Amino acid sequence: MRLPRADGTLEEYTPQLREPLPVLGSEPRSRVCFAAAHVVADPLAGGDPTGPAQVDWEATLAFRRHLWAHGLRVAEAMDTAQRGMGLDWAATQELIRLSVAEAKAEGGRLACGAGTDQLTGPASLDAVRAAYEEQLAFIEGEGAPVILMASRALAAAASGPDDYRAVYGHLLSQAGTPVVLHWLGDMFDPLLAGYWGSHDLDAAADVVLDIIEAHADKVDGIKVSLLDDAREIALRERLPAGVRMYTGDDFNYPGLIKSGSDALLGIFDAIAPAAAAAMHALDAGDEARYDALLAPTVPLSRHIFKAPTPYYKTGVVFLAYLNGHQDHFRMVGGLESGRSVVHLSELFVLADQAGLLREPDLATARMRLVLELAGVS
Repeated sequence: MRLPRADGTLEEYTPQLREPLPVLGSEPRSRVCFAAAHVVADPLAGGDPTGPAQVDWEATLAFRRHLWAHGLRVAEAMDTAQRGMGLDWAATQELIRLSVAEAKAEGGRLACGAGTDQLTGPASLDAVRAAYEEQLAFIEGEGAPVILMASRALAAAASGPDDYRAVYGHLLSQAGTPVVLHWLGDMFDPLLAGYWGSHDLDAAADVVLDIIEAHADKVDGIKVSLLDDAREIALRERLPAGVRMYTGDDFNYPGLIKSGSDALLGIFDAIAPAAAAAMHALDAGDEARYDALLAPTVPLSRHIFKAPTPYYKTGVVFLAYLNGHQDHFRMVGGLESGRSVVHLSELFVLADQAGLLREPDLATARMRLVLELAGVS
């Protein structure tokens, strides 16, 4: 096929033929690994991109079964599922309800994101606390562990670190079981700039450590998505015993996991077979195979998560479409328009080179359809 390149030319490309990676089934032993999973839009539903989210629930749940089959846990209703970018709170509740029930039926494991996205417009700290409490209670009522997501509303309402200490301290005291905290950098969401009450990341780290140390029995771990491996390692080394560092660094995950971080990653949605095989290689002490499996996925991940980073969801869904996990390339909120056809063409090449096109003929046929729609014959 001919693929459009950044300089405006068309370049011939022939996909490689590879044996698909096996479905391993069991969870890895040496690391806890969550894949933050996307949702599949209903392409035939009425409405428009500004209306309530319309989701194909069966296809969405089928993708979670795919992740569980590879031995990964599911981080449900996170930013990869378009929280704050199309998935409203009503649809989020249904997603959590169905996914928890599916996990119980399938023997899969998951944790679910609690935030404050039912709020609209400016909110007081009391309103932020109440919104968090509503979502926390709903998730625990469904019988699932909780990930306390970073909140745009809290970032807007808080006047300094003490407001974060007060809100998180209250929520952690209310939690029935240990939760995962969530530090999402402003490259993922500009409205989270200055989280924990400071634009100085060292000062912010001190604040979140204060919160964790004061409530260590209620904190399973913290997911850090700052795309700064040195900063993540420095914070990991300061965590209290028994509190996990879940890397959310979609640029540097191979080295961070190998050196001791657990994982809660959006890219694991896209690279589940390679991620699972690599974790089992790490279990076996085979670091050479671990490196060989994950190294080719890094250029793909860096491409998917390149700036503007919030639109990484488009690339994740596009790869799911190429691999036959859904029958269409449509997204909640019309977010399929979030990346150019040149970007998607490069994604196709990088996924192929990483051995992540499980049926090359199907992926090629679907890539051709996308190109034809863009006027590339």
